[in-house]
Amino acid sequence: MPDAVSESLESSRSPNWRSLTELLASMRFAISLLTVICIASVIGTVLKQHEPASNYVNQFGPFWADLFLALKLNAVYSAWWFLLILAFLVVSTSLCIARHTPKYLADLRTYKENIREKSLNAFHHKASNDLAGAPEAEAQRLGKLLVTGGWKVKLQQRDTEAGPGTGWMLAAKAGAANKIGYIAAHSAIVLICLGGLFDGDLIVRAQMLMGGKTPFAGGGMISDVPDKHRLSEKNPTYRGNLLVTEGTQSSTAILNQSDGVLLQELPFAIELKKFIVEYYSTGMPKLFASDIVIHDKETGEKVPARVEVNHPASYKGVEIYQSSFDDGGSRVQLQARGLAPGIRPFVVDGEIGGSLKLPAQEIGGQPATLEFTALRVLNVENMTGSNGSEVDVRKVDLRHSIESRLGAGNKSNTKRELRNVGPSITYKLRDASGQAREFVNYMLPVDTGDGQPVYLLGLRETPADPFRYLRVPVDLEGGMDGFLRMRQALADPATREEAVRRYTAQALDGKQPELAEQLHQSALRALTLFAEGDTKDGRKLVGLQAVSDFIEANVPEAERSRAGEVLVRILNGALFELAQFTREKAGLAPMPFDEKTQNFMTQAVLSLSDVQLYPAPVFFELRNFEQIQASVFQVARAPGRNIVYLGCALLILGVFAMLYVRERRIWIWFTPARDNADGSAGTKAMMALSTNRKTMDADKEFEQLSAKLLGLPGPNGGTAA
Repeated sequence: MPDAVSESLESSRSPNWRSLTELLASMRFAISLLTVICIASVIGTVLKQHEPASNYVNQFGPFWADLFLALKLNAVYSAWWFLLILAFLVVSTSLCIARHTPKYLADLRTYKENIREKSLNAFHHKASNDLAGAPEAEAQRLGKLLVTGGWKVKLQQRDTEAGPGTGWMLAAKAGAANKIGYIAAHSAIVLICLGGLFDGDLIVRAQMLMGGKTPFAGGGMISDVPDKHRLSEKNPTYRGNLLVTEGTQSSTAILNQSDGVLLQELPFAIELKKFIVEYYSTGMPKLFASDIVIHDKETGEKVPARVEVNHPASYKGVEIYQSSFDDGGSRVQLQARGLAPGIRPFVVDGEIGGSLKLPAQEIGGQPATLEFTALRVLNVENMTGSNGSEVDVRKVDLRHSIESRLGAGNKSNTKRELRNVGPSITYKLRDASGQAREFVNYMLPVDTGDGQPVYLLGLRETPADPFRYLRVPVDLEGGMDGFLRMRQALADPATREEAVRRYTAQALDGKQPELAEQLHQSALRALTLFAEGDTKDGRKLVGLQAVSDFIEANVPEAERSRAGEVLVRILNGALFELAQFTREKAGLAPMPFDEKTQNFMTQAVLSLSDVQLYPAPVFFELRNFEQIQASVFQVARAPGRNIVYLGCALLILGVFAMLYVRERRIWIWFTPARDNADGSAGTKAMMALSTNRKTMDADKEFEQLSAKLLGLPGPNGGTAA
């Protein structure tokens, strides 16, 4: 009784296992998995991978960012569900191969010579004819013809109505590589997936799960990171990044994880002797190269090598790729220049990547932290004029950004004018609450083509915003002191009063004294309004905008144009006298009345209007620097790479075999002719052709074979019956 129960349970379970196996090995299941993998690959291509969580929040919003992070779409290729799908695809394809390969291999060994005569009549391609020789002789003759044509042939002797052994069956086959192609293509899928799994995060995740390794989410020195965040030198597969500064060496790579980093110890240290970067005339890099020395930890051997893009170095099974380059801690000297009254210039020294505390008394406001972000020695920009929105100077045309900032007219020019505008410094000013603004200032003045060189002071509120630029005109001495003196003087009421007095005296030149007081008051009002601004509807209006709003509010519409011209002329005259007064106090000669002075004053008025919107009381000018570069290497131990290469080769061969190799089989049945029952002479031959694809080539090939073997008319002489 127990045996009967166990047999019943076994019989009830076996169909379930059989159904599961059928599902896993089915074509529809494999295609479904491939579809999901393709969709995931598209997501991984479109959505930037391994970005900080804040970047996704800024770009997509909190809801979608949380959804992406929950589904691991920010790290698709290392997500658990993606690896699981790959594993199922390996199982599905392996089962499919296991089911069909024995049948295909057996089919390759058989000629199917036992086919019955009546079955030949059911084939689409069939023909018959009488031959002169005996059945055996004709079978041998035609077999040799087929062998010379690349066919594999087997003969079988059979009994017929004419007597025992009087009939012969010739079975031939060609194109067996078609079946091999099926096995190769499916095996390639398995190999590629296995290689991808082996070289992916699977081994690392296994160590995290079973070895107690956890990602490190803190900061500090690499040497201080605990061992639970480090992977052994014997780790069989990994891919990480290694930053090495010129003149230093490093032996610890960083493996980025979604919630931190893992540190991978290397069996060697990489010393960067020199980083080399060369540029095209367009400013695009044309060569990244690193001269390195590999220090073997075990033997102490020093191996010099050169790493270039697409030309990696290899040592002890680890490939060293040139990934990118970075700043290695360049030393910079900046001079603080005040835009608000009472701020004295001072010099700070720093290192890219470092920071410095700035006391409130030095910067005329709240205390802040100066963060040295980046040094760019080469900035090649397209100076061709065009209009557009304010955008990042590093990504688009510089002149495009500047002219759009000021609303300049479009100067149509299709010719690209590339120019190196010199070094730039990028820094952040972070307040006590942790909020920061980013600034980028150019070391050298830039000639934008309008006759007045300017210093560019860029800023943006967040990394997602484009840079906006304040243009500071170059004075007659070649610096920005003239503009800064005007900015300081404009904030002083007494200095404004003196500038207006000089303007009134110069404008009237002793004539019409009755107008002196009226002109003085108008000029003083315009200059004060320009300097201090006005408030309207809760908004602070400054500079030219405040003057324009004053005219709009106090002058009838019909007279606004003329009144505006008069007021702007008065304002320009007062500002010119203000500039002359500041030069006099600085011990400089007055500015001459020429075109150069006019260009300077035009730009100075626009810049003085805009500078009041500059959100910081100081800016930092790049005075000197010592560039130190660093290479970013990608180090990879990828034993699965050779498996993937083998899989790719098999996939190419398999697809080629399946698409371009046709499996064909021929059967020819030889029997004695009716008038020669003794078999001494005369044979009736019936031929049939089978192919795995019905094509026009198959029809043509059959006609050629029937003409060659049976003597029937060829393709140009009729169709075989």
